[in-house]
Amino acid sequence: MAEYLKRAQPKTPQDRSRLEETVRRMLANIEKDRDQAVRKYARDLDKWEREEFRVTPDEIKTVSRRLPETFKQDFEFCRHQVTEFAKRQLESMHEFEFENGKGIVLGQKHIPVSAVGCYVPGGKYPLISSAIMSVGTARVAGVERVIACAPPRDSSGMYPHTLYALHTAGADEIYHLGGVQAFASMAYGCLGMIGVDMITGAGNAFVAEAKRQLFGQVGIDLLAGPTEILVIADDSADPSLVATDLLGQAEHGPDSPAWLVTTSRAFGKAAMAEIERQLPTLPTRSLAEAAWRVHGEVVVASDDDEAILISDRYAPEHLEVQTRRDDYYLARLRNYGSLFLGEESTVAYGDKGVGTNHTLPTGGAGRYTGGLWVGKFIKTVTYQRLSREASRDIAPVVARICEAEGMSAHKVTADVRKSRYA
Repeated sequence: MAEYLKRAQPKTPQDRSRLEETVRRMLANIEKDRDQAVRKYARDLDKWEREEFRVTPDEIKTVSRRLPETFKQDFEFCRHQVTEFAKRQLESMHEFEFENGKGIVLGQKHIPVSAVGCYVPGGKYPLISSAIMSVGTARVAGVERVIACAPPRDSSGMYPHTLYALHTAGADEIYHLGGVQAFASMAYGCLGMIGVDMITGAGNAFVAEAKRQLFGQVGIDLLAGPTEILVIADDSADPSLVATDLLGQAEHGPDSPAWLVTTSRAFGKAAMAEIERQLPTLPTRSLAEAAWRVHGEVVVASDDDEAILISDRYAPEHLEVQTRRDDYYLARLRNYGSLFLGEESTVAYGDKGVGTNHTLPTGGAGRYTGGLWVGKFIKTVTYQRLSREASRDIAPVVARICEAEGMSAHKVTADVRKSRYA
């Protein structure tokens, strides 16, 4: 039986009606008044007074000249890692065609989405690496047109590192535009944009709600909530390192859960003590401490199998495993966004550029979906081709099924072929 050394505070029901209505009204205004509404929201929310939103070639050149070469080299390393992994993913996807019965040819094709809009948030942290994860991966998938937006930090525009990242990752158009108005502009085709087929990117609650409401008119990557980390550790792990990793992810914000599942009660106590020891000197203590106090949990499992069951129930976005039996866990764990095996691996590596994508399912969504990957930008479609003989032979079977369903017009389409090819 699992024992909780620390439990998260109970979640309180939240009234989302005001949030939903605010976003619904904004989207409706932008769909109706288009550029005029976008400009108003940009002035009010982004404090953007400039007439132009699109980044110019001169802005890109200026930023590129001013940024340190070390940053450019580091970014190129991360871009290469992520896009090479995406290329391997693409290679794992196969088109095929086969004869499924005499004269019945069935096939599968992969067609990239035509146009994608990618958003990079700029709140507490400008998530530069998000440009690689979205824009870079879309490019590998073969997307023809990529539009990118990021919120301006001041009158000069977005964070310069973000601008450089979006350009270098392969965006065709880049706009100084944030929040709901950015997603609406990409979906509806405002400010000179061509309306896209799919939108990607994280953000605050308003951004998440905008994506939810736009889904259907356009595709989306994920409906992501606060970021999460779960660490599975036994007494062979280093409690200081585990504490560091839990706090490292908790700095995202006061609503970010950090969970520890351990097979050793003594280890759980030691890790909790380490968190208390490290918090006072943590540069982002105010955020990480709030997250740990409210959402942190430490669970003691009776054995490895119970630890796996507990972890699968959480279905964490990021899952670290630091045990004597890492391969045992790799073979049996089922629900997570991305898995980090061994103390040598850490969430920050995946977040910034070891190669795997950092756009991952949260809030238990790892039970039924994985994260953003090259295949998300590709439509898997099917086709069929029949000989006259095959069409004649299958017609009576399909006609009888149609008749059983009461779909008489469908039945006729089969019957006429039976007669035509008799």
